[in-house]
Amino acid sequence: MIFSDINSLIMVLVYGIFASAISFLTVYFTMPKAIAFLVEKGMIVQDYHKSERPKIPRPAGPILIIGITLSLIVIYFLTFNEKILAILLTTIIAFLIGFIDDKRVMPGWFKPVALLIAALPILLLGAYDTNLNLIFGHAFIPLLYIPLILIAIPVIGNTINSIDVLNGVASGFILIVCIPLMISVYIFGSVEVFLASLALFFGTLAFYKFHKFPSKIFPGDSGTLLLGAMYGAIAITGKSELIAIIALLPAIFNSFLFLSSVKRVVEHREITARPTSLTDDFKLAASTDKKAPITLLRLLLVDGPLSENELVNKIFKLAIFSSILALISIVIQYYFVLGGKI
Repeated sequence: MIFSDINSLIMVLVYGIFASAISFLTVYFTMPKAIAFLVEKGMIVQDYHKSERPKIPRPAGPILIIGITLSLIVIYFLTFNEKILAILLTTIIAFLIGFIDDKRVMPGWFKPVALLIAALPILLLGAYDTNLNLIFGHAFIPLLYIPLILIAIPVIGNTINSIDVLNGVASGFILIVCIPLMISVYIFGSVEVFLASLALFFGTLAFYKFHKFPSKIFPGDSGTLLLGAMYGAIAITGKSELIAIIALLPAIFNSFLFLSSVKRVVEHREITARPTSLTDDFKLAASTDKKAPITLLRLLLVDGPLSENELVNKIFKLAIFSSILALISIVIQYYFVLGGKI
């Protein structure tokens, strides 16, 4: 991103503050009303990791999509950039797919297959660059890039969905890995996509207040899929695909472990042998059942049981580590791709 003059910088600051405020304030002030509404309608699930088994309202996805959509609409009418429209449509489609899964128990193949539709706006609007930024340069892959987009959105969407297993993990994880993504988009992408990343970050930040341990509301599939798909869409349209992958490594590792152990696409609720178990003092322990799938949580518990909050902090530390690796990669790319000029 190159600022030709001070006016360009001022424009980004003003638009950025505006977009961030809309996303943050909408989610922050609307979420308490949504919590009360969901409780009143009986749309609650038990939090099994706590001794009192509290009933937590779900999903938060509808509020997230309202705040982020309003912000993206404002950005679009300020810039009239097709990349913003592509990100918006991808996010909305992913939300709708997740909302269907929130309302009905769908088969395991539904989300990854349906999320192919969410990738289409990026393709149809041409909101991508066929030059893929690599660590030490870039590759021109016009034909290969199309299937990569079709793969990326379902994979990232389901990756964030799969890591949503404990209070605050999905939202907190997105906040951490968003930092290197925003920096990368700022350097290698465009002003418009950078503004969209602010909408994602600040909308998620407002949601994290209610989702962090102990959770007052769960995101549901509608919330996790929209966060994951929007993250992927920003990475693609902001020419920061590799940076996004590096930052997401712990979540990707979790999905890989799960799929390699169950050897098929399946919903977590369909697994009878759970990867973790609860001790008498309500700590999480690694399952001793050989039929239980291998997951990141199960590996983190190999040395012994941990409280939910302790386990959440371990996952966040992994996200911070992978994000630092992503930041290092940005520095390398900065010198090899841009020649140290911005």
